[in-house]
Amino acid sequence: MTAPVFVVDTIPDTPLFVLDGPEGRHAVSVKRLNPGEGVVLTDGRGRWADCVVSAVEGKDRLTVELSTVYEDPAEDPHVTVVQALPKGDRGELAVETMTETGVDAIVPWAASRCITQWKGDRGLKALAKWRSTARESGKQSRRTRFPEVAELMTTKQVAALLAGADFAGVLHEDREHGSDALATVELPAKGSIVLVVGPEGGVSPDELAAFEAAGAKPYRLGRSVLRTSTAGTAATALVLARTGRWS
Repeated sequence: MTAPVFVVDTIPDTPLFVLDGPEGRHAVSVKRLNPGEGVVLTDGRGRWADCVVSAVEGKDRLTVELSTVYEDPAEDPHVTVVQALPKGDRGELAVETMTETGVDAIVPWAASRCITQWKGDRGLKALAKWRSTARESGKQSRRTRFPEVAELMTTKQVAALLAGADFAGVLHEDREHGSDALATVELPAKGSIVLVVGPEGGVSPDELAAFEAAGAKPYRLGRSVLRTSTAGTAATALVLARTGRWS
């Protein structure tokens, strides 16, 4: 098992560092770490350090000794999933599993057929939950570069994002609207890949037209129809495998 990951604002340039606050409490009271055990400190932006616990104090404070500091480069190609807002806690589920799989960025999208609406304080709280989920899932999956969760986008904003991508696609299955298999389409080895996941009710014809005008064609994953909370994870796994990022 690899060493547990803890997040700090900045990787220190000193040989000793005191981890306290919520991260220190989790390390001491939940993980029950002891002197001599290994940990990883990361800023969540690719910079991280191998450390060893040198002392534990109370229930929320431990001192670690840093050894080597590393800088992981950004992944290439960069994979973004535009996720239509699911119902209930399925949004956090989607963020959790996409983060564990290796997505680089997640964009919440207010699709026309979304039942869930992010407005006012409710929207701010929901976005905060998505970002917190990405952070915690990044730690759990031992990532050192966590996915960015963007502000909620409109269809017009998503179309602009798609227009700037090296590859853009909409996960869509409709007998009346032709689609190619994502498993066989040619993907770029570098640059940016943006995939759109629609809501449970599907992507509307107007949205499909706007996205196609921006250069995003419809693609299918397989014969079965996946829920909106799992389609992004399946697509991310497929893309990472096909572009060599899982090699």
